[in-house]
Amino acid sequence: TDLGRRFAERKRCADPECSMLMCRGKARQDFKGPDCRFVNFKKGEAVYVYYKLIGKSIELWAGSVGSDFGYFPKDLLEINHSYSNEELELPTDVSLICY
Repeated sequence: TDLGRRFAERKRCADPECSMLMCRGKARQDFKGPDCRFVNFKKGEAVYVYYKLIGKSIELWAGSVGSDFGYFPKDLLEINHSYSNEELELPTDVSLICY
């Protein structure tokens, strides 16, 4: 397996396609990711979470801010609404790729 392109082996999703929202939160602080696989946001912005990567040291979640989608550290999100209590554990496919 190539973990350089994949941040984790497994992820948690609300549905098998990981297309349903899991939760929504508010950014605790500004975040600028190291590359294009990450989503940037400003403190107070709404962040929508679609899946949660598991099994790595830094816990990354994947979600959207406006029309941008990408990864961000889960610690930066203050969750204020959960859409789904169901969490399926699935293998991750290849992570988002930068072009």
